Amino acid sequence: MKHNIVILGAGESGVGAALLAHMKGHDVFVSDAGPIQPAFKNELQEAGIAYEEGQHTIGKILKADMIIKSPGISDQVAVIQQALDKGIEIINELEFASQYTSKPIIAITGSNGKTTTTLLTHHLLASKFNQVGLAGNVGYSLAKQVMDDKADLYVVEVSSFQLDGMSSFTAETAVLLNITADHLDRYNYSFEQYAESKMKITSLLKQNGLFIYCSDDAEAKKRVEEVAIRGQKIAIGLAPVEGNKGFQENDELCYKGSGGMIKIPVSALPILGAHNRLNALVAITIATHYGMSQAEILDALKSFKNAPHRLEYVARIGGIDFINDSKATNVEAVRYALGSFDQPIIWIAGGQDKGNDYSQIKNLVSQKVKALVCLGADNRKLYENFEDLVDMIATTDDVKTAARMALDYAKNSDVVLFSPACASFDLFNNYAERGDLFKAAVHELNPGINV
Repeated sequence: MKHNIVILGAGESGVGAALLAHMKGHDVFVSDAGPIQPAFKNELQEAGIAYEEGQHTIGKILKADMIIKSPGISDQVAVIQQALDKGIEIINELEFASQYTSKPIIAITGSNGKTTTTLLTHHLLASKFNQVGLAGNVGYSLAKQVMDDKADLYVVEVSSFQLDGMSSFTAETAVLLNITADHLDRYNYSFEQYAESKMKITSLLKQNGLFIYCSDDAEAKKRVEEVAIRGQKIAIGLAPVEGNKGFQENDELCYKGSGGMIKIPVSALPILGAHNRLNALVAITIATHYGMSQAEILDALKSFKNAPHRLEYVARIGGIDFINDSKATNVEAVRYALGSFDQPIIWIAGGQDKGNDYSQIKNLVSQKVKALVCLGADNRKLYENFEDLVDMIATTDDVKTAARMALDYAKNSDVVLFSPACASFDLFNNYAERGDLFKAAVHELNPGINV
């Protein structure tokens, strides 16, 4: 049946949805309140899809039978409220694209670690299957891939914003890593509302699907135990406690599957930190269920490279390691980062606060951080929470100055950790730009460094 579909937002997901909808014979109009990137504009023009940029023509938008909106657009904006009042169906690209494929979907969500887990899961499975799709919050459009639907299966990173726009999307395998405070500014500063959004993943599982959750996360564990899960439920955690099918024992990650015990040495992992051991354990669990052997997993791990800005080694200057963790946009992510190093830390943090509660890391900061460099437009909250816990605290709104301050205070064998705990939008376009500028600033400190 032909529909009048309006796409709000002309980024990767919006343009992908537009191309798929157009291919399926729907009338399509794309509207973006900001400028559309040239590459995306070219795709729309080549397909003959009508679009506008720099505005939303409300009259045209409200004639839609269905609106597919970018996950970055809040439900509170005026055009969405008007559409809801009119009873127009509003979904997102993942929901729309899933209607046009019958291939298995692995959906991964969590407040932290979902991108690394998604990328590693995809990497492992891609070594086994002919073609594995990668989509969702990692920045690739599922809709574009569904247009030819050549993949054997799809690995999809799903954010809370994307979960909010789903109802019929179904996953053969669903993963819940953790639930910690994040994006509370989008949820009326209510942790309960945010947690309910994350828990929606449990309702999107196929009847006989596989649901994996991390029992080390108390919030996720409590909530999972309170709901009925259709399909097979698998708990994993680093502690070898009763009930965990996946766990760490000594220096090995172990998974007890139907085919016996899989054991992967921690030393074989290409990613740092205890949280990444847990992320790897999830990926190993999924790979095992899709038929990979221990030897195949070990071989595939050798060639994995994580996405940038996640505990990314930048350089060593005078015995001081610089680490770019710009993707750490909430407090829990910083907790993971701080726990990944035994050396004294000079911590660079700050940005646009999202309702952060720093109490959960105060003890860790007092034990591990000797200096804090605040990088943001407004650093008062960092001062209020940490000024009495560190030997030195300084503030700047310039990333080059922040890197220089950290180097000046650091000593041989210290770690300079850029792990902001905040969104980037006060000074930067996004966390990736922020991380790239930090890396460039480090390289400028010593142009001859070996990177």
